[in-house]
Amino acid sequence: MDNLTEDHQERNIGIDGHINIGNLGGEINHNFDTETAASSTVLAREELGEKDMSPVAGNSMHRSSSRPQLDLSGAAIQGNFEEKDPTILLPNQSDDISHLALDIGGSLIKLVYFSRHENQPVNDRRRKIIKARLGITNSNRLSYPILGGRLHFVKFETAKINECLDFIYSKQLHRGGMFLTSPYYTLVDATFKVYLMATGGGAYKFADLFKERLGISIEKEDEMNCLVAGANFLLKAIRHEAFTHKEGQKEFVQIDSNDLFPYLLVNIGSGVSMIKVDGDGIYQRVSGTNVGGGTYWGLGKLLTKCKSFDELLELSQRGDNRTIDMLVGDIYGGMDYSKIGLSASTIASSFGKAISENKELEDYRPEDISLSLLRMISYNIGQISYLNALRFGLKRIFFGGFFIRGHAYTMDTISFAVQFWSKGQAQAMFLRHEGFLGALGAFMSYEKHGLDDLMVHQLVERFPMGAPYIGGNVHGPPLGDLNEKISWMEKFVQKGTEITAPVPMTPPGTTGLGGFEVPSSKGDTLRPDASKLNVGVLHLVPSLEVFPLLADPKTYEPNTIDLSDHGELEYWFTVLSEHMPDLVDKAVASEGGTEDAKRRGDAFARAFSAHLARLMEEPAAYGKLGLANLLELREECLREFHFLDAYRSIKQRENEASLAVLPDLLMEIDSMDEETRLLTLIEGVLAANIFDWGSRACVDLYHKGTIIEIYRMSRNKMQRPWGVDDFDIFKERMLGSAGKKPRQYKRALLFMDNSGADVVLGMLPLAREFLRRGTEVVLVANSLPALNDVTAMELPDIVAEAAKHCDVLRGAAEAGGLLVDAMINIQDSPTRERSISVPLMVVENGCGSPCIDLRQVSSELAAAAKDADLIILEGMGRALHTNYNAKFKCDALKLAMVKNQRLAAKLINGNIYDCVCRFEPAS
Repeated sequence: MDNLTEDHQERNIGIDGHINIGNLGGEINHNFDTETAASSTVLAREELGEKDMSPVAGNSMHRSSSRPQLDLSGAAIQGNFEEKDPTILLPNQSDDISHLALDIGGSLIKLVYFSRHENQPVNDRRRKIIKARLGITNSNRLSYPILGGRLHFVKFETAKINECLDFIYSKQLHRGGMFLTSPYYTLVDATFKVYLMATGGGAYKFADLFKERLGISIEKEDEMNCLVAGANFLLKAIRHEAFTHKEGQKEFVQIDSNDLFPYLLVNIGSGVSMIKVDGDGIYQRVSGTNVGGGTYWGLGKLLTKCKSFDELLELSQRGDNRTIDMLVGDIYGGMDYSKIGLSASTIASSFGKAISENKELEDYRPEDISLSLLRMISYNIGQISYLNALRFGLKRIFFGGFFIRGHAYTMDTISFAVQFWSKGQAQAMFLRHEGFLGALGAFMSYEKHGLDDLMVHQLVERFPMGAPYIGGNVHGPPLGDLNEKISWMEKFVQKGTEITAPVPMTPPGTTGLGGFEVPSSKGDTLRPDASKLNVGVLHLVPSLEVFPLLADPKTYEPNTIDLSDHGELEYWFTVLSEHMPDLVDKAVASEGGTEDAKRRGDAFARAFSAHLARLMEEPAAYGKLGLANLLELREECLREFHFLDAYRSIKQRENEASLAVLPDLLMEIDSMDEETRLLTLIEGVLAANIFDWGSRACVDLYHKGTIIEIYRMSRNKMQRPWGVDDFDIFKERMLGSAGKKPRQYKRALLFMDNSGADVVLGMLPLAREFLRRGTEVVLVANSLPALNDVTAMELPDIVAEAAKHCDVLRGAAEAGGLLVDAMINIQDSPTRERSISVPLMVVENGCGSPCIDLRQVSSELAAAAKDADLIILEGMGRALHTNYNAKFKCDALKLAMVKNQRLAAKLINGNIYDCVCRFEPAS
């Protein structure tokens, strides 16, 4: 029992009889007498001795709305019996079952399940000091039962329900994920009732099967309740959930959660229900029609002999409805009926031509029949929906249900109908997760599910390596084992933008990576309808907050580059593709160049190439696409193949080289007058920002000299005016001028970029200048590695080394708690300043990307920002690719060297290696 999945949680019973239960990532304490604890330990010992394999009576507590119940039946010690505080696993603890819910429909089973986060927070002394200084508490841990968890979305075909049952059993989702494989799984109290929430007709139809196969009871939830609850959650919590679809183009719509209600939810299943939603749990079915998806499928099956709904939809993509529909032009000799606003191509009568033509059914193409049917039903649903919205004065209409299924033409026809009948005053909107509304609603029907309190900035959607291959058709469980993932990647072949599948490397009875059907030997692609959108894994991170210094968070857009422009998209895809071989080399080298590392490196390259191919084919596949999203996707893909810090050794080498020359640089700076010193410091930041392993131009420079030689060359070429040159405005703010006093900043936030010369020779000397002026300085760095960017974990050691040669940095670092954990030996020097220093602190930004989205930052950074009156954003990723147009409530200085010719020309009408020094007073 030493291997636990990410869904497992630890239960630690201490010697004092005190038990800590990790409730879905949180921590809740329960006290009970030591006799109970001792008997539980004896019980566990007996079970481990395998002397008695019969079910053991449970020690369950009654369900309480205030705290989880504790069920000790089947308790077993994990690990060494002699440990002081042995871990005891409780396989029958029922409270964790609330992380699984189902929507069992006629064609698909939609499953939503929760898993705990793998990573445990680091709780070092430095962080405690920072939290105490910034007034950060851990009170939110008890407020969010699902802290640090993930929501997964999986689909199965209802006809293959046994695959769904196998998946639930394999992950032990019906038991809270206690054991993956365990001989004690059978030791369950026969009277103990385990249940899960489910909705849809299948919740009734398959109740006995779930009881027989898994030993669990299904609690049936009202379908409409679940539908509305799921829609409300998605629209309030997912930033780019809603989108419009016109003429094949998707455009994501930002919904203000404070202005969501009322709206019309149109659910198109076999029939159509139209629901007026006025708030959480407040709704009424106001209308509907019996002409829906069932009508399309039923008539289509009769008229075309199609065997499945998807086959019928695919036929429509190749159809021409003009051969069977009567158009306005057919009636008026090819002319428009402009007097009443009807064009010649408007459908006057669906299937109208079949009346006058002397043809039999077999004389019409099935493709044309399917398209005519689709248009007839979609137009009518769109018209009735708009009329109901008009009737109740509703501004928004959202469409969902199995009829849509991400099918581009279906969405186009509904959108056209709404636009036509409303004369452009209303528009149809669709949901990325529309297939999971019911399952999400069922999940939310549990007590203490925790989703209601989550905000949009606390959810991060990520896409695992299987996403490009399965498109929007996610059927079945993804592969979880790294070796299985690599095996799959080795067998996928990319041809242009098409990705073909190998023979699945999976156990008998399953269907591969995502449960899709085994492709034919012809190499069919896995995306019959490329317009379908992917549904990723929702990472629930309640510790993320909106950066409080944004002038207007509602209008803030982090991305500077618009990737909706196909030319821009193609250019940046090419840049990322060309940089990949070098990145793979660095990643493999960081892991010692082993054969295992080479295999993982190759798998990463295939996986990320597949992501790029998928997004080139359908840019909206993963939601609204920006350059920041692309760069973060690359880093996530690296981590998925266990490359946690590809540039680790390079960063260490460059830090050491830069720290060696720092004392001489500080002496040089200290010899200057105030004005010259300030200019030199800004030039130093810009010059040092040349070191960026994410830039192809800079990678080439590394072959032409040492890090110090390149830095000196860069400084010597600093000539004003720069591409954007607001230095004089910043200087006046800092030093004052005739009639203007200098600005005394209270706290400055310095957003760090690269390791090496960038941080050591650029940003640290600038931070030192602010400290000398009495300004508190907070160094803001990545939570996770990305390229050669410095991280918050690495900064304290860098500062500690720099502090060996500088009293200002030493005193400020001590005041800020940075020297607590650093492995240094600083001797008091006779010249050391004894005065109380302003603090130099380090906080993590909450992300692991070269860019930063300030709508989702760490609670540490948000707390540090509350007293800040100056922000310095440094580097291309944080100051140019993102946040170049961001406005703040305080003064902001954006510093970067532009290391990309296209970006330089587009952003500042300049050239590569031009510099940006953009100062913006508080908005």
